[in-house]
Amino acid sequence: MLIALIPALAWGSVGLISGKLGGNANQQTLGMTWGALVFSILMTLFSWQHFISNNSLKLWLVGIVSGLFWSLGQNQQFHAMKAVGISKAVPISTGAQLVSNALAGALLFHEWTTGRQLSLGTIALVVLVLGATLTALKDKSVATDNTVKENWALGSRALVLSTLGYLGYTVVVTWASVDTQAMVLPQALGMVAGASVFALGKDAFEVATFKNIITGLVWGTGNFFMFMATAAVGLAISFSFSQMGIVISTFGSILLLGEHKTKKEWLYVCLGSILVIAGGIILGQLK
Repeated sequence: MLIALIPALAWGSVGLISGKLGGNANQQTLGMTWGALVFSILMTLFSWQHFISNNSLKLWLVGIVSGLFWSLGQNQQFHAMKAVGISKAVPISTGAQLVSNALAGALLFHEWTTGRQLSLGTIALVVLVLGATLTALKDKSVATDNTVKENWALGSRALVLSTLGYLGYTVVVTWASVDTQAMVLPQALGMVAGASVFALGKDAFEVATFKNIITGLVWGTGNFFMFMATAAVGLAISFSFSQMGIVISTFGSILLLGEHKTKKEWLYVCLGSILVIAGGIILGQLK
């Protein structure tokens, strides 16, 4: 079960690292995919016999399609972060992903079959979404300059597209039942292809893009362990655990990137983070 927490640590740091490294959303996505590709090549070389024994046309097709879905999800999440801020975009994105992926695991793959699993799973989702919502709440009694800069029309559209992308990225892999360790190379190539389309003609080969290779290496670590956890405990639990990185990204964006919070908003963040952790613990009881 602890393996499912590694993606939370890695993915929770992605927004912070990319925010520090700079670049626009397209540069950040492309740089990430280059880093993920480097990670996947190294991992494939170290486990070459495993890759060869599981290599197939199906593996490549599923991996590339999954990577394309991911590039949509990540690119649009970066756009949402730029539009409304990391401390707001990430919690909302997390809640949407938790609901969509947990429901996919329960309804499409029948991971929740007993009355106990269904009841606990439902409670966990409610707690997780409530926690994610709390962390994004704003103190309406205080008007700040940040409010003027927020573009919720762009942010909302980006969050919807991001959720759909991330849903496809995980569901297609679970549905096809391919070996996730062997799949990382085809998946990374699909990610690079998708990110290249987004970045085409938009200052793709800038310093910021190359800097974000570091972000991709961190993400690749989380991605590998997320799919390992999925094979061990199922999609609903593994993906929900991975999203507990909301605590890292939310607090980190405030403390490290200087996103402003009032005392009331700090209370919302603390309570929301506690609920996210509680929801993850509840999900951990389902297996």
